[in-house]
Amino acid sequence: MSDPCLKMVLVTPEIPYNTGAIGRTCLAMDLELILIKPYGFSIEEKAVRRAGMDYWKHVNLTEYDDWDAFIADRNPPRDSMYLFEEFGAESLYAPDYQDDAYLVFGCESKGLPRAILGDMQDRTFHLPMLNPKVRSLNLANVATAVVFQAMRRKLGG
Repeated sequence: MSDPCLKMVLVTPEIPYNTGAIGRTCLAMDLELILIKPYGFSIEEKAVRRAGMDYWKHVNLTEYDDWDAFIADRNPPRDSMYLFEEFGAESLYAPDYQDDAYLVFGCESKGLPRAILGDMQDRTFHLPMLNPKVRSLNLANVATAVVFQAMRRKLGG
């Protein structure tokens, strides 16, 4: 049996460059990348491969047709789910991340659907920003910041 690992979940990603860059981060940090359809691009698109460089073929990638299929297959425990939203209830620095956590991000233009957020407000987190003039950051940047925070103990921090 393998060690538990973090899982990055992208729900209906829209921008191929972000997905490619996140895939590269997942590979570098030994995370599984879970993509929930529909996508705003083809997974075979050159832009995904370009952003993921020649690493894309090595990414531990799992795809699901929709959120319900993901939930039915994985049945993730509620306390292993960490949802990230611009207006999340707590900072990404607040939780003590589980080793087998699911780090869940929504699409670039809309975030996570209300149906997914539902009664998960206590499992919803945000990346703090000091300047109120900035509404949001690039999804790939936020996902990378979250991964490193979630792995801080494992990385010796």
